[in-house]
Amino acid sequence: MDKYGLIGYPLGHSFSIGYHNQRFADEGINAKYINFEIPNIEQLYEVLSQNPELKGLNVTIPYKEKVMEYLDYISPEARAIGAVNVIRIVHEGSKIVLRGYNSDVIGFVQSIQPMLESYHKKALVLGTGGASKAIAYGLKTLGIEPIFVSRYERPGTIQYPSITPDVVHEYNVIVNCTPLGMFPKTEACPTLPYEALDERNILYDLIYNPDETLFMKKGAERGAAVKNGLEMLLLQAFASWEFWNGKEK
Repeated sequence: MDKYGLIGYPLGHSFSIGYHNQRFADEGINAKYINFEIPNIEQLYEVLSQNPELKGLNVTIPYKEKVMEYLDYISPEARAIGAVNVIRIVHEGSKIVLRGYNSDVIGFVQSIQPMLESYHKKALVLGTGGASKAIAYGLKTLGIEPIFVSRYERPGTIQYPSITPDVVHEYNVIVNCTPLGMFPKTEACPTLPYEALDERNILYDLIYNPDETLFMKKGAERGAAVKNGLEMLLLQAFASWEFWNGKEK
C-alpha cells in the first residue's frame, strides 16, 4: 500500500488527512494518508526511513521554509516563493530523491480569480509567513501589486496602524494569512478600518474554520466580497495529487 502524509507541528487542525483518505476510499485507490507530527524538521529523515512506502508529503507550519534545505530539487515557482508545501518522493534504487513544489499559489489563484474586477490593482497581504509569500506571488501573476502587513517594523512591510481608510480604498484586495479568527479564538480579527470598506473591496481569508470569520463578517457588513480558504484547500489538495503522481518528474 502506498503512503502519503503531512509533516508539521502541531497537526490537530489538519484538513488533509480527512480529504485524502476519503478520496482514496471513494476512488478505490490502495493508499493511506498519515499525519506525521514532528517537533523538529530533522525528524523528516526518520519519517522517510520508517515509511519506505511513502510517495509524497504535504508540508505545513512551521516547516514550509525550513524543509527546503533537505530537498534534492525545488521547482522554480517554489524557489521564487521561498516555501515548499508538497514533496514528491522518488525511489531510484536505494536512493531517495525529494522534489519540492508549492500548491498554495495554485489553489489561491484559481480560487480568487473569479472574484477580481478591473479595478482590483493592489492588495494588502496580512502576515509574513510561508503562506503569505505564496499569496503575494500569486497576486503578482494576476497583475495585482501586493504589500505585506506586519505587526513589527521590517523591510518591505507596512504596519497595522498605518492602514488608513485611504489605504484600504487603494489596496482594495485584502488577504488574511494570519491565524487571527481561527477556531477556537473566533472573536479575534486583524485590526483594520473596517468602516471604510465598500463593495469594491475583496476580503479573502485563508482560514476555513469557522466558515465565516469575524474578518469576513465585518467586510460583508460593508458590502465587500468575502471568501474563506476552503476552496483553496480543496484545489491545493488536488494539485498535491498531481505533483505526486502527474507527468512532472
